[in-house]
Amino acid sequence: MEQQQIKTLHHGGVAGVTGSCHELRVGEAGVLIDCGLFQGRDRRDDLQIEFAIDHIRALIVTHVHIDHIGRIPYLLAAGFSGPIYCSAPSALLLPAMLEDALKIGFTKNKALIARVLAKLQSQLQPLPYNEWQPIAGMELNIRLQRAGHILGSAYVECATPSQCIVFSGDLGAPHSPLLMPPLPPARAEVLVLENTYGDKDHDNRLDRRLRLKAAIEHALADGGTLLIPAFSLGRTQDLLYEIEGIISEFGHHNVASGLPWHELEIVVDSPLAANFTELYRKLKPFWNLEAQARLREGRHPLAFEQMTVIDSHQDHLLAVQFLARNHKPYIVLAGSGMCTGGRVVNYLKALLQDARNDVLFVGYQAEGTPGRAILDYGPPFNPSLDPTLADAAQTSPEPWVELDGQRFTIRAKVHQVSGYSAHAGQADLIAFATAITPHPKQIRLVHGEAQAKAVLQKKLQALLPATEVLIP
Repeated sequence: MEQQQIKTLHHGGVAGVTGSCHELRVGEAGVLIDCGLFQGRDRRDDLQIEFAIDHIRALIVTHVHIDHIGRIPYLLAAGFSGPIYCSAPSALLLPAMLEDALKIGFTKNKALIARVLAKLQSQLQPLPYNEWQPIAGMELNIRLQRAGHILGSAYVECATPSQCIVFSGDLGAPHSPLLMPPLPPARAEVLVLENTYGDKDHDNRLDRRLRLKAAIEHALADGGTLLIPAFSLGRTQDLLYEIEGIISEFGHHNVASGLPWHELEIVVDSPLAANFTELYRKLKPFWNLEAQARLREGRHPLAFEQMTVIDSHQDHLLAVQFLARNHKPYIVLAGSGMCTGGRVVNYLKALLQDARNDVLFVGYQAEGTPGRAILDYGPPFNPSLDPTLADAAQTSPEPWVELDGQRFTIRAKVHQVSGYSAHAGQADLIAFATAITPHPKQIRLVHGEAQAKAVLQKKLQALLPATEVLIP
C-alpha cells in the first residue's frame, strides 16, 4: 500500500503572534489546528475563510483565546460541518468566548448569534486529556495533552502510521497559578512550536510574585489608581489568585500609607472576565495541587472579600468617573489585555494623563496595539534608576497614544512584570523541544515575531544539530 503524503500548512500565526491556524494534510484529507483572529499589526478587515475546506475532516482547538478561535464562526459560515475537538474545560469556555467576540466584532443580532452558538454546540466534541481519538476518513489519530497556558489548553499529538506531528498551541511556563505544568511528548518527528517569547525568559514564580507586590506598592504610594489591562481569560484569574495570596500573607502590612493590604479594594470591570472567573471556579477539579490546597484551607482564591465585580455599563461609567476624581488607592483589572477595545479604553482615557496613576502590564503586547505603544513610550515608574531615561523624559515631547481616534498624553507611570505572561519563556520552549527523544527531525517555529523566531532558531539549531529548524 502506497504511503500517503503528509504536509504541514500554515493559514495564519506565522507572520506574527495572532491568527493561529494550521493544517495537517494526510493524503487528500486534512484537519485544522485552531482558527484564530488576526489582531494588532496583523489585523484584517476581511475575515472570510480564504483557503479550501472541502477536504477538512475536523477542527482541533488548542485553547480558547481569541487569536486561536476567533474565526470559527466564519469557518462554520463557509460550510464546515465536521467535529470540533477540544478539552473538556475548553468546551465549557469556548461558547462564552465566541459569544462575546460575535457581539463585539460581528453582529448584535441575538437570533443570529444564538444560531451560530447552537451550530457550534452541535459540533463540539470534548476529549479527555491523554486519550487517542481517531479522525473519521483519515489515517490519523489525535491526542490532547496539557499545555499549561490557560485552563483547558492543550497541545496536540497527531499520529499517522509513519510519524507523529505535534502542534504546541500556546505553551505555559512551569509553576503557573492554578495550572498543571506541560510535560513534553514522548515522540515527535515534526514539532510545530509557538515562539511568542523565543528571545527572552520570564521571572521565576517567587521573583514575579514579589515584583508584583512591589509594583502595586510603588504604584499606590501617591494615592492614584493602578490600572491593569488584563485578558479576560487566563491572566485575570492568575492575577486574582496571586493577589489573594499576597493579601493572605501580608494582610496587615501597608500597601499604601494608612492602607493595609487586607483593606485594599480590587475592581474587576469586565463582564466577560467575571463570567470566566465563575467558570474557572466550576472547573476546580482541573486546578493544580497548590490551588486545591488553598481550597482545603477554606480560602477562595477567585472570590475573596476585597474583590468587587462591575457588571453593567452604567456602573462601569460611574466607576471611571469616580476613580478619575478620587484619591483613594484602587486596583482595577479591565479588558482588553492589549488595550485594543473594551472597558480598559475608557479607564485609559480618564487616567492616563494624571501622573498619580499607574498602568501595569503583565502580558504580551503585540506590535501595532495601543498597549504596545504605552509600554514602549510611556514613562517608567522610576526613571531615576536610569539617568538616560530621566534626561530623555525632560527633553523629549510628552509621549502619547491614540485611543478611538484621539491622542492622549501618557503621564501615568508604566510598569511591567513579565513573569505573568501565560506563555512559556525561551528556556521553557527549549526544554520542551529538547526533551523529546529521539529529537524531532524538523521543528517549525510559528506564532512569534521575526526577532524572537530568529533568536530561538539559532539556539535550537545549536542544541539540535541534526534537527531541521525552520521558520515557515
